Amino acid sequence: MKKVSKLLFIFIFIMLVAGISIMPVSAISYNNDVNTLSDSILLVNMDTDQVVFEKDADSIRYPASTTKIMTYIVVIENIPDYENTKIEIKQDVLSILDGTGSSTANLENHIGEKMSVIDLLYCMMVPSGNDAAVVLADYIGKGDISKFVDLMNQKAEELGCKNTHFENPDGLHDKNHYTTARDLYIMTKYALTKPMFSEITDTTTYFCEDDDYPLITTNYMIDENRGGEYYYQYAKGIKTGTTDEAGHCLVTTATADGYSYMAILLHSPIDDEDDVYGTMLDAADLFRWALVDLELGELKTSSTPICEIELKLAWDKNSLLLTPQENITAIVPKNYKEPWIIYETEVPESIEAPVKQGDVIGKVAVYYKDDTMTEKQYLKTVNLVASESVERSGFLYILDVIKNIVMSMWFIIAVIIIVILFVVYLILTSIYKKKHGKNKNVKRYRNL
Repeated sequence: MKKVSKLLFIFIFIMLVAGISIMPVSAISYNNDVNTLSDSILLVNMDTDQVVFEKDADSIRYPASTTKIMTYIVVIENIPDYENTKIEIKQDVLSILDGTGSSTANLENHIGEKMSVIDLLYCMMVPSGNDAAVVLADYIGKGDISKFVDLMNQKAEELGCKNTHFENPDGLHDKNHYTTARDLYIMTKYALTKPMFSEITDTTTYFCEDDDYPLITTNYMIDENRGGEYYYQYAKGIKTGTTDEAGHCLVTTATADGYSYMAILLHSPIDDEDDVYGTMLDAADLFRWALVDLELGELKTSSTPICEIELKLAWDKNSLLLTPQENITAIVPKNYKEPWIIYETEVPESIEAPVKQGDVIGKVAVYYKDDTMTEKQYLKTVNLVASESVERSGFLYILDVIKNIVMSMWFIIAVIIIVILFVVYLILTSIYKKKHGKNKNVKRYRNL
């Protein structure tokens, strides 16, 4: 038993070491002077899909009404004719929200009427109407909202969201209703590919058909008339959310000078006395920093050698330079220094000719580590390719084939067998000669 326990301990230790060795280095998060209020933040350059800043981006948070981003996805994918489909507004469906203190789009004014899916999507995303969310969910779930929620969870899993689970379509608090900033980015990035999503979420004022009162956005960052100190001229969409448990939440984007960023901010504390939308202040400050201090840098061109490896079977050439398959670019600080960019290659020790220019031989992982960082942070991985074409030498190839044959196990075994057979042959021949010689002597003696 002691021996088994010792072996088990060694096995566990080896597995732990192996696990540690393959743990990924964290994505880049550049240092800045922004004092953030939100507890979870993810800032991503949308042109490159590169994270440039994060803060507890994988911590479980309550999403509040940012939930409606997934609700929108499921609605638009399950109502093909969303432009012409109309849904009846039912009292029993709206009653689900009684006593919840929900934000609404005043759909009680339309009970018994039919509203277009487009109008309901505006009602859900602009003023954050929970009533519109449950009406749409009830319609797609055929009277069972839980079936709609199942579709939300299925879609989250399909998109690769690792730490997300939904319990409702509106974002009202439930301990089993949660996500992370990183998962919310995955959902939003996907939602931006869906019809009308950008247009609806960037709307500040909207009138539903036959209504004489407007729907007003809850996102002050995009509302020049009502946004006050929170208005940010480069901001676009997308969704706010607030509950006591979730705090203030926000998903928004900004575009300027050819760069686009998305910010996901969760759980900015709510101050009942002096309520500050910390998410909006954080987003604006982070956007300003990113747009001013960061740029798309060309770290290496596709013609710049990264490393050199041994080349075999080529006449008068014993090495080959490897270059990036494409220009290596990344979002980096404008004042970055060359030594801060680290390249780690993964290539074979040697390759054999023939080689064609552009053949993928290995890859290079690119990291960033400035003087303020304690560990390198991952930027991207790029394939490494042959910098030139090299023909194979026929003579060297034949020699190599002969060498491989001679050095092969089967050849060695065959030689050993031949040697053994030869030795046996010699022994048998010797025995035969001795025996034959004696017989001759006997005959001669008899003849005498």
